[in-house]
Amino acid sequence: MAGQDESKECDKGFSSNFMLLKPEELGFIDLFRILYSSNLDDRKFVDSSSETAESFRYRWLIFNSIVAQKILIFNSKPMSWMGSKIEMFLNLLAINKNFFVLIINLMRGKENWPDRESSTFISFIGNMDKRMKLDSEIKPEQGYKYYSALSMMASKTSYENQAYVETIVKDHWEMEYLGFYDHWNDYQEKATTQLFLFRDKRENHDTIVVAFRGTEPFDADAWRSDFDLSWYELKGIGRIHGGFMKALGLQKNVGWPMECKENPSRKEPLAYYFVRDKLKSLLTESENTKYILTGHSLGGALAILFPAILLLHEEKLLLQRLDGVYTFGQPRVGDEKFGNYMENKLEEHKIRYFRTVYCNDMVPRLPYDDKDLLFKHFGTCVYYNRHYQGKVVPETPNKNYFSPLSTIPMMINAICELIRSFTLCYSKGPEYKEGWFMKVFRIIGLVMPGVSAHSTQDYVNSARLGSSDIFFPPQEMIP
Repeated sequence: MAGQDESKECDKGFSSNFMLLKPEELGFIDLFRILYSSNLDDRKFVDSSSETAESFRYRWLIFNSIVAQKILIFNSKPMSWMGSKIEMFLNLLAINKNFFVLIINLMRGKENWPDRESSTFISFIGNMDKRMKLDSEIKPEQGYKYYSALSMMASKTSYENQAYVETIVKDHWEMEYLGFYDHWNDYQEKATTQLFLFRDKRENHDTIVVAFRGTEPFDADAWRSDFDLSWYELKGIGRIHGGFMKALGLQKNVGWPMECKENPSRKEPLAYYFVRDKLKSLLTESENTKYILTGHSLGGALAILFPAILLLHEEKLLLQRLDGVYTFGQPRVGDEKFGNYMENKLEEHKIRYFRTVYCNDMVPRLPYDDKDLLFKHFGTCVYYNRHYQGKVVPETPNKNYFSPLSTIPMMINAICELIRSFTLCYSKGPEYKEGWFMKVFRIIGLVMPGVSAHSTQDYVNSARLGSSDIFFPPQEMIP
């Protein structure tokens, strides 16, 4: 009990208004008390400030968040095992050319077995879209469109292993590889966050790209960050999603001090502090070097929260050199106050933030934007329909996804996307041909519309086929 009180007081040291969920300390009886008792403060698996407002619906959402996290904790190893076997099978199938050749080779004892650490091993997500090269038609002179397309390819590549990432950057993109890194999560007490850095250096520009990995389908730790509805309110800034802050490098019982506190149990560095110091070192080498941040899904959330902590720490050099933030399929990360704060500060520092949403992707519609959770999007939303026609919108259509009125239109759209998977390569070129694995994912999308729309395939297509004009206000459009 003393440890719990100490933790709570330490959290109050940097946030006087917060709600912290701790599913590891959940008991079965305690779980159901949350639905009929409005006193969160009495529960050991919830640390909540006295200012936290409650309602039955709010407690119901906390109940679901805790249950989801508890299930993920329990199934972490089975999920990892299943994902590993599926990835191994997909790679085994690929190097043996097809299923029938694989069967024949197995019978003859001449099958080829993939090496999980090799540069040819492709992740579950990578098997949906195996494109490696950048679009040669999109040039650096196209500015935001070029960086959007480059960022999306980097976000897609972030799901792969270190050897694959290095090969892509050096051999296919012909850019400078700066490293692939694992990062610690103090609250889960393991490394849960991955990212890589590379440098796009040409005659007329010098840009470092930081790409955060998103949520992998069988990574229970990443899903826990997504489902964690904990939040902290920072004075003068607003409420921020606790799960994403933890993944970015929030220090347990300390918060966001300027420097990283020593912790002997920490086996990897914290993402924010490592990237911040790495960028400082790189940027001081040249006055012309700038950098951009990017990520898909959870990776997008981390990408936009990184400058929020830079603002908290008043990191002038890093804010001056930040050329843009490009996120894809990013969930909501904070409340309206936080959104207003970020919009004002990004404008003040002349940092462009493009939040790309493809069609019915369900992830950007989460967590809910309602009176209980208070999560809101902010920034420039670039929305693409299934024809990859883009426009800037104040909010995505069907902002909370779950609406009976939108079910039929979403299912019709999913059918059209499945048909398009067979025809797009004929109208746009062979690089838009979809493999059998992506087509299977499209079929799943018929049952759960919005799931297949979160794939990197559609975001890469959107970044390549969308018009450059949407990145510019009317007065800035290039003739």
